[in-house]
Amino acid sequence: MVPLQSPSVHVGKRVRLQARQHPETLRRSPVDLEVVIPAYNEATRIPNTLVQTVDFLANQSWSSRIVVVDNGSVDETAAVVRRISRDTGAVVPISLVGCSLRGKGAAVRRGLLSGTSRFTGFFDADLATPLETLTETMSLLEDGAAAVIASRHAEGSTVVRPQHLGRRVGGTAFRVLTKAKVKGIQDTQCGFKFFERDALTAAMVQCRSTGFAFDVELLLRLQNNEARIVELPVAWTDGARSTFRPFQDGVASFASVIQLQKASA
Repeated sequence: MVPLQSPSVHVGKRVRLQARQHPETLRRSPVDLEVVIPAYNEATRIPNTLVQTVDFLANQSWSSRIVVVDNGSVDETAAVVRRISRDTGAVVPISLVGCSLRGKGAAVRRGLLSGTSRFTGFFDADLATPLETLTETMSLLEDGAAAVIASRHAEGSTVVRPQHLGRRVGGTAFRVLTKAKVKGIQDTQCGFKFFERDALTAAMVQCRSTGFAFDVELLLRLQNNEARIVELPVAWTDGARSTFRPFQDGVASFASVIQLQKASA
């Protein structure tokens, strides 16, 4: 018979075992800005994304960390991120976080809520929004904005390389559907959004969406809390290899927004 152990000893051993197996799950030390990058099967694209992001962040006045959330990848995404983290950690630290619940919203939520930085946010691995956008974003956040989101449709924005026709048509329909819900926001779906920690946490605890409609609900919750959202026009370039599937993900996104409308009616 295995001798019984006291609860405190058992828990202590379990925590130490988890720390050895999953060091990325430990609470990260605070920095000025955490950049979350959700990743699903991004082993090919993520190295260039991380190198460019590290190079940019290393030259800024604020301290920062990159957090890659591996959303159940079946390729070498996690191994690639760990290797690059070892190579660049002395310049800008890179943390790897796992998220077994599928969906971009679930991955973003996992990355955002697991940190302690004053400012945090996310962008997609395709770097469709220029990294330089972070400079003005941080300035606006430090001046009191609760959220700063990139926009492909705000006045002054440009599209360097457009999406294919199917995605543009679907995107237009999605904007029509969400326009009455998230008032005053021209582009809810651009994958570049950054937040002040307290405002974000207050909104996130109310969010339930885990898929591509996550952005809509988060912005809605922020507006309901009377948080100030700044929409920033950008020069946007369509990613050559997006993980968004126009039919499957499009139908799911529409269904999620309709359900959100019913729930808050």
